[in-house]
Amino acid sequence: MKKYCFALDLKDDPQLMQEYVEMHQNVWPEIKKSIRDSGILDMEIYKVSNRLFMVMEVEDGYSFESKAENDASNPKVQDWEQLMWKYQQALPGAREGEKWMLMENIFKLNG
Repeated sequence: MKKYCFALDLKDDPQLMQEYVEMHQNVWPEIKKSIRDSGILDMEIYKVSNRLFMVMEVEDGYSFESKAENDASNPKVQDWEQLMWKYQQALPGAREGEKWMLMENIFKLNG
C-alpha cells in the first residue's frame, strides 16, 4: 500500500464551498465505484477555508495513467469532473486543466 497527498483550492465563495461539501457528502455511486475499481483503497478530503487536502491510499501497482485513461472513457466520471470545476480553481503553478496537485512529503515522524 502507498499513500499520496494532493491539494486543490475551491473558489472563495461561501455558497459554492457549502455546495461542494454537500456534493461530497453524497458522492454519486458511479464515482465511488470508479475510484475503488482503479485500485484506490481509501480516500479522504479535508478542508480549511477554501483549501482542500486529499489523502489517497492505493494498492500496490496503482497507476495514475491507467486511472486517467479509465476516467477519460467514463461519461459519468467526466460529468462529475465537469461539475466539480464549478467549485474548484487550480492552484498557482498548475498546468492548464490540472486540478489536484501531488504534494511532496517533507517530514515523517516514523521513517
